[in-house]
Amino acid sequence: MKAIGYLTNLPINDAQSLMDIEIDKPSASGRDVLVQVESISVNPVDTKIRANVAPQSGYKVIGWDAVGSVVEVGDASSLFKVGDKVWYAGDLTRSGSNAEFQLVDERIVSHAPNSLSNAEAAALPLTTLTAWEMLFDRLQVSGDKRILIIGAAGGVGSIMVQLAKKLTKLHVIATASRPESVQWLKELGADQVIDHHQSLSEQLGGENCVDYIVSLNNTQQHLAQVYKIIKPQGKFGLIDDPSSFDIMPFKRKSVSVHWEFMYTRSMFETSDMQQQHVILDKVANMIDAGQIKTTLGEHFGTINAQNLKRAHGLLESMQARGKIVLEGF
Repeated sequence: MKAIGYLTNLPINDAQSLMDIEIDKPSASGRDVLVQVESISVNPVDTKIRANVAPQSGYKVIGWDAVGSVVEVGDASSLFKVGDKVWYAGDLTRSGSNAEFQLVDERIVSHAPNSLSNAEAAALPLTTLTAWEMLFDRLQVSGDKRILIIGAAGGVGSIMVQLAKKLTKLHVIATASRPESVQWLKELGADQVIDHHQSLSEQLGGENCVDYIVSLNNTQQHLAQVYKIIKPQGKFGLIDDPSSFDIMPFKRKSVSVHWEFMYTRSMFETSDMQQQHVILDKVANMIDAGQIKTTLGEHFGTINAQNLKRAHGLLESMQARGKIVLEGF
């Protein structure tokens, strides 16, 4: 089968950073389903793995977000049948979605929304799971409070704004710096949009004014302001990997810190691993009810090495708005 992989960690402008390859088609067993991949999206984690994680043997195939059709089910599978259209965000420890066929544990897969195209749906699984788990599993948001989402115009922020507006009573404050990103967030329902390149406390009118803060990128650059504006007994969440992170200033305010990593459930096969199936199913129903819209930003064409390199390059430039998708082989 066709796939895109690499043999060594290289800058994206290197000819061998991602290559078109042929590998064996896998077969389903146990609780796995074999999915014929029809559309994928590209996430920052793709670029981090490509640049930093070396293959253990042979080519490494990455990619996680995918929409496709079930072509084979394992002998212990009970949630799907051949022909089902599904979507998922995959498992960091297994071969990825940059291939014609992919094995996925059914507990992290759900039926795809009926009202979206494959490309529109592929933009959502990983960011949806990250945003949902951050809001409801990590921060456990509640009440008529204020949440600040730093770096909200990207994939995770775009869906987090929508989930917060549709499923909570939170006053949603988002950050963005470019006019098109500000407009995008307003269209998604943000109550207020401020500039993360300017003083957050000045724009919000002082200190101790936000109950929940989520930082989605460049956390180390924003921590000084976060320390100021978060309320005593507030909750702070992040998803990136700051080069430095001094947690001590949070002590006097009794602030709790929450790191969200969407792959934890599948990586450790936690007892609630199937919750990701449940979350994706709920969001698919919300999409079909017209409550959530796709965060697709750009369609980069066919799934091949050349187009994936373009996608990785744009993500590494930090200029992407919404999600980058590719479709078909």
